[in-house]
This record gives sequence, structure tokens and C-alpha cells, in this order.
Amino acid sequence: MSFYTRKGDDGTTGLLGEGRVAKYHARIEALGTLDESSAALGAARASTRDPRCGPLLLEAQRDLYRLMAEVGALPDNANQFHFDAKRIEWLEKETDALSKTVEMPKEFILPGDTASGAALSLARAVVRRAERRVVELFDAKEITNPALQQYLNRLSSLLFVLELIENQTAGKETTKAKE
Repeated sequence: MSFYTRKGDDGTTGLLGEGRVAKYHARIEALGTLDESSAALGAARASTRDPRCGPLLLEAQRDLYRLMAEVGALPDNANQFHFDAKRIEWLEKETDALSKTVEMPKEFILPGDTASGAALSLARAVVRRAERRVVELFDAKEITNPALQQYLNRLSSLLFVLELIENQTAGKETTKAKE
């Protein structure tokens, strides 16, 4: 088995269903950024110290995998890859529970107090970019499920709380943006 197919040598890539689009197509840009988001969550997961973080990040990575399937599907088969809006409720429940265990900063913060906190902050920034790409597809009516952008919005909130938890677990005070 080969690790390459040569099908993309012409500058196109396939979607879920019949059809190919240019590798710079907005849908492929969204998929690539979602893929980066999952990789960033994986990097953060590999460095977390608090035992609550790793399992949540792994579950979010699996959600991103399902979310990517709907983004990568063509309109005629998108329903078979429909992302479940109940996953938003899961994120909200987890974020709410965790936020009760840390003090929320009253000011903007800077990442970098711990390696895991910085990894989570970077993951949050990549997820926010993925959200912008998905919103662009939604606004262009290329995708129709609002749960996709809502999930990404909530995921960035969870990542922020996890950053604070990681800093707290390491005994570090989170650095404020202003002195």
C-alpha cells in the first residue's frame, strides 16, 4: 500500500461524495484549519498535567473529526454526516463545571505561564480561526448546520478554562496583559 495516490497532483482534492475542488477552495481551507485544530488539541493533550484535561481534549478531538466529516461532505450527502447539536450541551456542561474550580481573570491574560497552558492557548487561537472559516462557509450557504460554528465557539471557551486550570495545577499565577 502506498501513502500517496497522486490524485491531488493536479491541485484538486476530493470531498465526501462525488466531486473534487481546488485545494485552495474555502471548504478545504476550513477542513485544513479544523485538522490543525485537532493537532493543536493533541499537542495540548500530550502536555497537560491536570487529570481532567486529557480526556476532555480527546473527546473534543473526536468531535472535531465528526465535525470535519460534515464540512467535507457535499450537500447531497451531508445529512449522513450530520453533527449532533447535543455536543454543544456537553461542552457547556463541562465548561460550566470546570469554571467553578478556577478564578476567572478580570483582565486580558498572556499565554506562557506553563507549557500546557500555552499549548491550550495556541489551540484556542487555531479553533477560533477554524470557527471563522466555518462561519464563512455557513454564510456562503455551503454548509447549513449552525451547530458546527456554535460548537467551535464553545470549544474555544473550554480551552480558555483549561488553560487557567493548567496554570493553577502547576501553581502558577496567570500573567495579566497589562502591568
